[in-house]
Amino acid sequence: MKAQVGDRLVLEGTHVGDPRRVGVVVGLRHEDGTPPYEVRWLDDGHAALIFPGPEARIESATTVDGSA
Repeated sequence: MKAQVGDRLVLEGTHVGDPRRVGVVVGLRHEDGTPPYEVRWLDDGHAALIFPGPEARIESATTVDGSA
């Protein structure tokens, strides 16, 4: 998994009833775009360092904003 600043990190719920969480990648720890990522969650504005698991996916910023 690789990301760039501005991409969205989407975490699907792992249990029935768990909500989906969406955050914006605001920082990278590695120049090649590999985890961990600094993410600001859209639902509460909280920032966290995330090591995404198998329930996560990256949505490119260009796809999200319709530029591509």
